[in-house]
Amino acid sequence: MAKATQKITLSSSRDIPFDKLVLSQSNVRRVQAGVSIEELSVSIARRGLIQSLHVRPILDADGAETGKFEVPAGGRRYRALELLIKQKRLAKNALVPCVVGDAGSDVLIDEVSLAENMDRAPLHPLDQFRAFKAMIDKGKTEEAVAAALFVDVHVVKQRLRLVSVSPTLLDVYAAEEMTLEQLMAFTVSDDHARQEQVWNALRNGYQKEPYNIRRALTETTVSATDKRAFFVGAAAYEAAGGVILRDLFEDDRGGWFQDTALLDRLVAEKLRSVADDIAEEGWKWVQAAVHLPYGLTNGLRRLPGTAALTEDERVTREELREESDRLVEQYEQADDIPDEVNNRLEEIDAALEAFEDRPVRYEPDDIARAGVFVSLGGNGLPKVDRGYVRPEDEPAPDGDDDSMTETAESRPAAPKAPIVQRPVITIGGQAAQPEEEPEEDGIKPLPDRLVAELTAHRTLALRDAVANNPHVAMTALLHKLVSDAFEHRSATGALEAHVRQVMFPAQSEDLNDCQSAKSVADRHERWGDHIPADDEALWNWLTALEDDRRMELLAHCVSYGVNALHERPNPYSGSGVSDHALKVRLSQADRLARATGLDMAQAGWRPTVGNYFGRVTKARIVEAVREGAGERAAELIGHMKKGEMAKEAERLLQDTNWLPEPLRLADGEDVFETGDREGGEEALPAFLAGDDDDEDGAADTEEDQEQPMAAE
Repeated sequence: MAKATQKITLSSSRDIPFDKLVLSQSNVRRVQAGVSIEELSVSIARRGLIQSLHVRPILDADGAETGKFEVPAGGRRYRALELLIKQKRLAKNALVPCVVGDAGSDVLIDEVSLAENMDRAPLHPLDQFRAFKAMIDKGKTEEAVAAALFVDVHVVKQRLRLVSVSPTLLDVYAAEEMTLEQLMAFTVSDDHARQEQVWNALRNGYQKEPYNIRRALTETTVSATDKRAFFVGAAAYEAAGGVILRDLFEDDRGGWFQDTALLDRLVAEKLRSVADDIAEEGWKWVQAAVHLPYGLTNGLRRLPGTAALTEDERVTREELREESDRLVEQYEQADDIPDEVNNRLEEIDAALEAFEDRPVRYEPDDIARAGVFVSLGGNGLPKVDRGYVRPEDEPAPDGDDDSMTETAESRPAAPKAPIVQRPVITIGGQAAQPEEEPEEDGIKPLPDRLVAELTAHRTLALRDAVANNPHVAMTALLHKLVSDAFEHRSATGALEAHVRQVMFPAQSEDLNDCQSAKSVADRHERWGDHIPADDEALWNWLTALEDDRRMELLAHCVSYGVNALHERPNPYSGSGVSDHALKVRLSQADRLARATGLDMAQAGWRPTVGNYFGRVTKARIVEAVREGAGERAAELIGHMKKGEMAKEAERLLQDTNWLPEPLRLADGEDVFETGDREGGEEALPAFLAGDDDDEDGAADTEEDQEQPMAAE
């Protein structure tokens, strides 16, 4: 006969007065953690005792029950009840629900206490998130939930944001196939389909870090730190119906503006408003854009304008300058400058700067023929450059009339009021993407246009370097003059030597804002403030100029003739360059770079998706990372699609000073290798070698085009 399985008997439960309970010394919990006793007492007062205490009868020396009970499991609840009694909120003999264990049990009381604390299963975070959501759905506010659960309202907002992620991804998290940090990263977007698309693209790869997820979800948005976002402002953007993606778990620096088209429209409208206000001043034209190309003002005359000071203001300015000089001289040798002196010097500097920043005034006649450029500065504030006169708007010189006799027909009409031409505002959008072609194996030559843009950067940096090195500038000028004098080239004027500024037919969007462009423009403006307009006065001024200043001015002027541009050789067009002339130009440009010590990385150039990686093949991206960040980094990005590979390369090489071949300085050797070739032909550098008909760079494969992803 089979033996019956012995049934388990559970301990009985009963209500025991609190004053009959004693905290057991066998309770294993010694370190306080989690919810405090005070918070637990508030919870019990609000919700009642949710979980009973486990107790055992206390026996006397003869083994008889004393009527007292010790508490081995539930010590924190006991302490919370004890606190409520001390606060007079609970009676001393209040009945407490208890599970009464057998005093004679073979199970140690220590084991009961240990099991009670170890066997409990912590609530899964997802269950907590959903519980918060359920409370909100039943009418509770976020503040009420936070108060009820003794947490900050920001914690409630975070939990609610987590549970709003795609249900599919919540199931992935519940199955422990995704970390909490990864789930948090998905909250920056409310688009469930996009969230799932990103996860499916990353789940089997090596780029599942939270920052990669955030980058992928925000790659089509505009950062709140973008100057367009600063210009429009978050309030105006949201008032127009725009959505700002926010990250409640990381510092998002203001978030991301999701609707790029809306933002660009608001930028255009606000720029137009700024331009309209400026046009009311009477200018003939106003040209406004987010980005103005470098060299836009070439060939235009800049009106000098006046910032007239009253006699009292001039006296005040001179007094401030004298006081500043006196304080600087007095404390020049002092080890410590008193705070009040420092504060005074700062006040003087601010006052003098205010004098310098006074608005410039122009004559009404000048305003009627001149115009204004409006763009956005890096801080998102409008950058207004007034007073540019186009050649066709210059006043006619005196004495141009063929007849000295004034007739009714030839007599000029009475002057009319200046006509304000309303500005046409164009917002510089993203450059059109080239038609994508299949990726080819190996490293192709760089596209001609990309090389032209890169060498435009190098030309500008070379101009700045030559202008800062008068000795090299003088040598370059003498080289040109001696070549002309001894090679008997035809003269075209009183002095054959001349410098002609070379324009850039191809330039990237960031060229106008680069360090070299600002340096050249600042230097040109400083000299332009002093140079007389009259030819005779200019000669006299140059004659009286100190030698060091003459050299500086010479270097600045010579620098404008520097041309390190690459262009496709075309000797058959009137303005084209032959293959030999291009090689000579680039060879001499490299010689200038070595002489001035030019390093394009130190000049501020950094490789980005826009100016390099998005324009070349995947093979070149991998090669660049291998050169700048090492073999291991190149292996890690080798499997990526083109879009994310380009962005990851930008991040990896940001601080490595890596440069593409057209921008590198050849240490001690010419860029062009020479050898025993027929006809003495010189070899092209690697980035120009080969037959390159791809003007706009390589594109992704068909597979890459399906899901272009970003990686940080």
